[in-house]
Formats: sequence, structure tokens, C-alpha cells
Amino acid sequence: MVFDQDGTLVQTEKLKALSYAQAALELCPDDVSEDEVVAAFADVVGRSRREVAVFLMQRFGLEDAARALIPELKVSTPWQAFVQLRVRYYAAMLDDPEVLRRNQWPHNVELLKEAQSTGCKTGLATMSTCAQTHVVLEALGLADAFDFVASQDDVEHGKPDPEIYQLVAHQLAMPAGQCLVIEDSPSGVKAALAAGMWCIVVTTPLTRSAIHSERLIEDRWIVDDPGTLMDVVRRMVTERAAN
Repeated sequence: MVFDQDGTLVQTEKLKALSYAQAALELCPDDVSEDEVVAAFADVVGRSRREVAVFLMQRFGLEDAARALIPELKVSTPWQAFVQLRVRYYAAMLDDPEVLRRNQWPHNVELLKEAQSTGCKTGLATMSTCAQTHVVLEALGLADAFDFVASQDDVEHGKPDPEIYQLVAHQLAMPAGQCLVIEDSPSGVKAALAAGMWCIVVTTPLTRSAIHSERLIEDRWIVDDPGTLMDVVRRMVTERAAN
């Protein structure tokens, strides 16, 4: 069983959205609101930093303000300057373990522990950096919960490219067709399916609308009510085993 992290084990996608919003407000305080940026972030949740930054800069006209900070931040492009601003805000949030514990998704963490208890191999496939991933897992008490952890530092291409899920399957020595992915975002679902894996998507307020509108996966494998997650997982495992 392979888990996404951000938005799946912990609501870091919400924290990331807020960090991008705070960075945007620093760049153009009079032309953008926090709520607007958070809402727009939902359109690119799960994608790489570059993709998110470019999208938000274009949506809210932030490029010129970001370009002015290139010399100060010692980067080469406006999107990198925007990301550096955003990382400062996000790092401050991650520095408080209690913030992370308050924002974990208990239903998905419970599923992870259930998988461990049955002897199932477990993997993590996250587009966070290795350092950020370590901080989150330590705060949640999950530092030793996975047989293999893959972060954005380990791949050339981010989700929706299947590379990170292919890497996890290879390291776990498991055929893709015997891996079940737990995701929350459209880009993550696309990556899992492209890797040839089973996928159950547990939606969040940031991803629910896009998951249903894009129709990437059968409705029966979409979990909007966390209370049904265990039943959906058992149903999928039973069905696939029978086939």
C-alpha cells in the first residue's frame, strides 16, 4: 500500500495553500486576497513547485513583483523568487509539530497502521522535499512507518508523471498491479493510474470538486466520507484478489 503525504496523511496542502497566499500578499498586497489564492491553489494541488508558482503568478499578475526580488534572493527566474518567499512561510508552519499533529488526517493514518499490522509492505510517494517529509513524519510519529519513502528529491518528474510511483514499486520489489495507492489529488491519481496501480482517492475540501469533475476514477473508489474508507479498501482488495 502506497500513500501520498500532503493532503492524504496530513493537511499540509492547506498549509501550502496558505503559504502561497501569504507570499502573494507580500508581493502585491493591494491586488490579491488570501482567499482568492487559496481557492486558486485547488486547481494545481499536488503539482510541482514550479507549476504551482507559474500558475499563481499568471493568475494574479505577480511576475513583475517577483522578478524584482531575483537579485536579493539570488535566483534566476520570477517563479523561483516566488517559491523562495513561500518556502519561508511554510517552513515557519512546519517548525511547530503541534500544527502538524492538529492537521493530520486520522482516517488515512489509521489505514496505514492497519496495513502495517497485517504485514503489508508500505511506501510513501510525496512531492514534498526529503527534509520537509522527515519533519512531517517525525511530528506525526510515522518516521518508521514505511518500508520505503520517495520524495521530490528522488525523481526527475513530479506527479502526474508516474515516475515516483514506479520508483516506490521497484524499491518495494512489488509489481505495480499489486500496489494500492491512497491519494487525494487529481495529479496524484493520474500518476498512480499511469503507473498501473490500483487507486483509492480520499478527497479533501481542496480536491473534492476537481476529483469528481475530472472523472479520473470510478465513483465507488472515491471516498468523500472518511468513515467508509476501510470498507472501500476491503472491497477493492477483495475484488482485485478475486480477479
